[in-house]
Amino acid sequence: MAKTIAPFKSVIAMADIRFRKMQIEDLHFVLKNENLSYSHPWTQGIFTDCIRAGHECWLFLVDNEILGHSILSIAAGESHLQNVCIHPLHQGKGYGRILVEHMLTAAARRQATTVFLEIRSSNVIAYKLYESLGFNEVGVRDAYYPGKSSREDAIIFAKELMHES
Repeated sequence: MAKTIAPFKSVIAMADIRFRKMQIEDLHFVLKNENLSYSHPWTQGIFTDCIRAGHECWLFLVDNEILGHSILSIAAGESHLQNVCIHPLHQGKGYGRILVEHMLTAAARRQATTVFLEIRSSNVIAYKLYESLGFNEVGVRDAYYPGKSSREDAIIFAKELMHES
């Protein structure tokens, strides 16, 4: 007798995924994720300044738990994706892609025509993600990021956003 196998459901499909605007009161969660994720994390002051400046500061929640955050600045029709962070224990599940797509929607909603970002040259996973989302490599900033023993180059990406006429 053949075994019946239940249809596969992805973890993402079963999760309750939400976004909400970042508030000052959320920074202890944001800083925890940031410090676990990066060798040179942003400070509370940087996040506070971004919130107060009115940047697009978003939290990524799964089943009501803050698993990620992102910051997008917009000026003169251009936007800059400044920070994207998913808690290290939850990376590799497609959450980063969902968060970046949300930020691209936020940029388009605010009439940005181009989104720029930069990543460490060693961050192959981020490179592949942004490339798959339609970003193009447009330049390099030499010795942009601090490192453990030396500075690391930043790869600059850009993506043109389509707007309905």
